[in-house]
Amino acid sequence: MIQTGLEGKVAIVTGAAAGIGYATARRFAQEGCRVAAWDVRDGDIPPGGVFSKVDVTDTASVAKAVEELAGRWGAPYVLVNNAGILRDGQLVKYKDGNLAGVMTDEQFDSVIAVNLKGVFICARAVVPRMIQAGGGVILNASSVVGLYGNFGQTNYVATKAGVIGVTRVWARELGKYGIRVNAVAPGFISTEMVKQIPEKILQGMVGHTPLGRMGQPEDIANAYVWLASDAASFVSGAVLSVDGGVVTGT
Repeated sequence: MIQTGLEGKVAIVTGAAAGIGYATARRFAQEGCRVAAWDVRDGDIPPGGVFSKVDVTDTASVAKAVEELAGRWGAPYVLVNNAGILRDGQLVKYKDGNLAGVMTDEQFDSVIAVNLKGVFICARAVVPRMIQAGGGVILNASSVVGLYGNFGQTNYVATKAGVIGVTRVWARELGKYGIRVNAVAPGFISTEMVKQIPEKILQGMVGHTPLGRMGQPEDIANAYVWLASDAASFVSGAVLSVDGGVVTGT
């Protein structure tokens, strides 16, 4: 078994009430981490950890949560910026030659606020404590759609492409402090949100995946744990696609 070196380390996982975040919080707990699970919704306490209501778009909320966590356990070693939302829609939609709809400011701004600015707010709050402690790991949730685009997701794709950009910037800026920064780009993962998609569309998604199945939240959680571990100690600025080969299959 690979020794991850994570036992006793403090890990924050945002968007931890369900799906990938839920699986990730528990996977880090299995490695012996003291896990702070954050979400705007109610959620379960990870084994040996804590659950807190935290809005990643609210600077004061995040700052308070980081301060409370540091007082409880000390500086975070891992930050998993997983929180994200969808507000899909076409830039403009025409039907029978007439404008039938547009992506609204609310649709665009709300996704940017959570998926991109939330990553910025959380990292900005955590990094000073990581520096003082001598290092750490930041892991950002991108997506394969951030690499190749996706119909009807101008807002979402913009955030996931943006996450890749900030990951590379922070890897350059923070490496001298012993902080590694990487992104994970999941493919089609079987979460409650995805399960609400019509079956015909789901089958089409599977059909684009060379491995012939959807991923599980645990597949992404395992990737996060590896990137945070000592086994990946020389990996920084990388974007790890965990997608069953979907990028090569498109």
